[in-house]
Amino acid sequence: MRTAISRMVRQDWLRPVRLPQAPGYALTPKSVLRLDESATRIYRTGTSAWSGRWHVVVFAPVRDRARRERLRADLSFLGYACLSESTWIGPRASPELAHLLAEQQVRADRFDSTLDGDPHELVARAWDLPALARAYEAWIVQAVDLVGALPADAPDDRVFAARSRLVHGWRNFLFHDPGLPAELLPPAWPGEEARAFFEQEAARLLPAAAAFVDRNLDKGAH
Repeated sequence: MRTAISRMVRQDWLRPVRLPQAPGYALTPKSVLRLDESATRIYRTGTSAWSGRWHVVVFAPVRDRARRERLRADLSFLGYACLSESTWIGPRASPELAHLLAEQQVRADRFDSTLDGDPHELVARAWDLPALARAYEAWIVQAVDLVGALPADAPDDRVFAARSRLVHGWRNFLFHDPGLPAELLPPAWPGEEARAFFEQEAARLLPAAAAFVDRNLDKGAH
């Protein structure tokens, strides 16, 4: 735990603070932004129709291999895909992009563009949608089994555990799904079925899971 927290402080996710009881840690603005954006993507809120324009990022050369690999991983997490060594595209501008570029000390031109060619062909070139579709199909099977194993009278602690596993499995799509608009996805996209199932079951299990958390927090307070 100490190692993990120290790493998060070095990476500017946490900052040390003095609490009445003892030393502690608080979220940094970078961390708050990441949590807010991740919650929006996990629960698929705030989505709107696609404008028809891509957000294009063109980088100056990054010669250090380690920095280049970190940049690639971070851009992929934010929903961007690589068209060439220095050019990346996303379906929309990420609110975290400016902070990422400043943190990595990377210069880049950023602009919105319709780009030439069929956008569906561009998507097929930039993202592996068949692999993502298979991942969604596999997740649905696992999620149905997970929720179906809960008896109707399951105690709160079991509901909390099941919902936590449900959310944890779903949030992993943050690392693979760029959040493409519906206009750019194939027909009968399994991600939509998976989203509907997640939203339904996460909401259904929430009252019992929250009751478990509240009850244990109350015990800790006393």
